[in-house]
Amino acid sequence: MLKIGIVGVGTVGQSVCQILEDNKDIITARAGVELNVVSGIVNNLSKKRDINPNIKISNNVDDILNDDSIDIVVELMGGVEDAFEVVKKALQKGKAVVTANKALLAYHRYELQEIAGDTAFEFEAAVAGGIPIITALKDGLGANHIKSIKGIMNGTTNYMLDKMINEGVAYDVILKEAQDLGYAEADPTFDVGGFDAAHKLLILASIAYGIDAKPEDILIEGIQNITPADVDFAAEFGYVLKLLGIAKTNGNSVELRVHSVLVPQNQMIAKVDGVMNAVSVVGDKVGETLYYGAGAGGDATASAVIANIIDIARKGKGSPMLGFKKPLESGMKLASINDINTKYYLRLEVNDIAGVLAKVATILGNKNISIKNMVQKPLDDNKSNLLLSTHTCNEKDIKDAMDSLEKDNIVLSKPVMIRIEE
Repeated sequence: MLKIGIVGVGTVGQSVCQILEDNKDIITARAGVELNVVSGIVNNLSKKRDINPNIKISNNVDDILNDDSIDIVVELMGGVEDAFEVVKKALQKGKAVVTANKALLAYHRYELQEIAGDTAFEFEAAVAGGIPIITALKDGLGANHIKSIKGIMNGTTNYMLDKMINEGVAYDVILKEAQDLGYAEADPTFDVGGFDAAHKLLILASIAYGIDAKPEDILIEGIQNITPADVDFAAEFGYVLKLLGIAKTNGNSVELRVHSVLVPQNQMIAKVDGVMNAVSVVGDKVGETLYYGAGAGGDATASAVIANIIDIARKGKGSPMLGFKKPLESGMKLASINDINTKYYLRLEVNDIAGVLAKVATILGNKNISIKNMVQKPLDDNKSNLLLSTHTCNEKDIKDAMDSLEKDNIVLSKPVMIRIEE
């Protein structure tokens, strides 16, 4: 029998306990040994929890860390630095660790890999909930150079964009609905600002490319500036709006970015609706593979946690945490944000008078930016939204052009730019 201690017996922790009981026979058969949760750590001892009464509940994490009989520590407490100390101490004591904490790994994955050594440390549930994308990258696609990763990794933003697209709901309205339904927090910045997806992208990029980057090192933008005008333009020209985490190689450089994207409607990832997640991975030998499923929720996340526990029970010692025993790609480095080359969509609020379009076209042309599609949508008070898409151009050039439009007083408000991924 393997004994398990859970640090953080909240929604996911309770689901872990329940699934281990509900599916005990099949889990024991697959693990080859009985798996029992014996201890749990919580902040509030008076709060009622739906778990086996034989599980010892405490508010002192040392009750698990100092218990030599506990084989596996499951970290579900959240946060970064406190969680880091708990996981570090557990690994130093030789206990296997399973975590669902993407923020912890976004900042400390390489330190923890060094501390873990041959001690098992698994984290499937940290990215895309119940989707086994970590296992796919580490094992199933191990023979491939990964050319790109594109993923819907945050169900809250996907739900909100889906509602904006299909029902014409404005951003502020759908944000409140998402909060009322429990999809978005009272402070939704972590989700709608792209930070949640960025943490997950960094974990995947470490496995695929060996890139040691922090959230502060990469491009992160959210969905806060999207309006019905952007949704209408996307539909008119065959696109769907999504918040994507993107990793893409170009020679020895790797682009890492999270932002709103116009995706062609015929792509599989464009068809992912509601709170679901999906990750597309392109390998040089296998081509494109797509992984789809529930990206959050107690049972879905607990399913991934238990899969890791079963794997530890089977193997005993751990394999390399990030999936490689020596550096993956010689000289692979993080690309500069200014080196991005893609197509772009721009929304410009302008006065509806003669000559404005010519001035916009001249400024864009001076920055080597060619217009592909354009629509003018009248607003009130003799103003218009000028909506346009470009051919492939450079990120620095598009930003310089937007600065010029503002400095020359051609636009009435700050220009909005959304990248296009085809």
